[in-house]
Amino acid sequence: MLRPLLSLLLLTVFAAAPGFADTPIPTAPTVDARAYIVVDYHTGKVLASKEAVARLEPASLTKLMTAYLVFTELSTGKLKLEEPVVVSEHAWRSEGSRTFIELGKPVSVELLILGMIVQSGNDATIALAERIAGTEETFVQMMNSSAARLGMVGTHFENSSGLPSPQHYTTARDMSLLATAMIRDFPQYYKYYSVREFEHNGIKQQNRNGLLGRDPSVDGLKTGHTDSAGFCLVTSALRDGMRLVSVVLGSTSMSGRENASAALLNYGFTFYDTKLVVKGGAKLASTPVWKAAQTPVDVGVEDDLYITLPRGQANDIKTAVDLQPRLIAPLTLDANVGTLRVFTGSQALATLPVHPLQSVAAGGWWRRFIDTIRLWFA
Repeated sequence: MLRPLLSLLLLTVFAAAPGFADTPIPTAPTVDARAYIVVDYHTGKVLASKEAVARLEPASLTKLMTAYLVFTELSTGKLKLEEPVVVSEHAWRSEGSRTFIELGKPVSVELLILGMIVQSGNDATIALAERIAGTEETFVQMMNSSAARLGMVGTHFENSSGLPSPQHYTTARDMSLLATAMIRDFPQYYKYYSVREFEHNGIKQQNRNGLLGRDPSVDGLKTGHTDSAGFCLVTSALRDGMRLVSVVLGSTSMSGRENASAALLNYGFTFYDTKLVVKGGAKLASTPVWKAAQTPVDVGVEDDLYITLPRGQANDIKTAVDLQPRLIAPLTLDANVGTLRVFTGSQALATLPVHPLQSVAAGGWWRRFIDTIRLWFA
């Protein structure tokens, strides 16, 4: 996908552009956490961090990867929400948080998802892992493969639920990548992270993410806790079209992780602004095409292009399209037909390739002949 590459290019140039550092942004707040990070969802820009690549225990944040694989199976039709899953003894006897599912009794995939996300039930989590991969051990291999594919270079899983293990670790940065992928890849299932409570076997089970009740802009994601990992929280919030993701690892209390996450989110929303500069697939210009069946052709960029800047500094951003002078059919959708320039004043901020918004077929022999003659004098 082009969006991460384009955002990285754009933000790298922004960071070097003179003028943006003229108004210093206050340092990030001091919070109760061994490590943290807060990033903009659309651009990936890191707004604040501490020990973001230090390897730490994820506890039940592990279940974000389990859920990512469950949602992958659902989206491909290999798994159904209403499908019954028989709970194995291994899942039923799991340590730690429980959803109170019963041994040998079928439970729907959707209820297991709620148990995994809302209650953080290890029993529900292992039952899902076994349904997908046969055994939890095999499922863990899938988890590590997905982590590598998502660029989570500081992560290694040894179980599906987050129980402590010597080689079970992650980083704040990696968890932000996973949370971003969750929101981006599975918007149809992201709703489960904002469920406040559900009931199973007459027992009401509540979401442990207290920020869901404190801040209406917060709509996910996941809590985690063990004695050795401390209190952990991955959070996402959406305010006025700007979405931030925060990761807090190793807080000393439940309230500590919530206060830390709230402070980091408020810091990001207060001092930064993310704007949609160009809509992917929107017409930026049109240009004639020689020897084409139809001309002119509309051009644009493939993906939405966002920028993150210190708040109040995005109003002067401008764009211009420079098109190649002689375009000759046929043209495919990935043909480079020009350049999008993003700038402010005389300072160039970024350049991006521009492509046709529809493919351009070659014209008939007469059109090609006439345009060949015309090109001799053009």
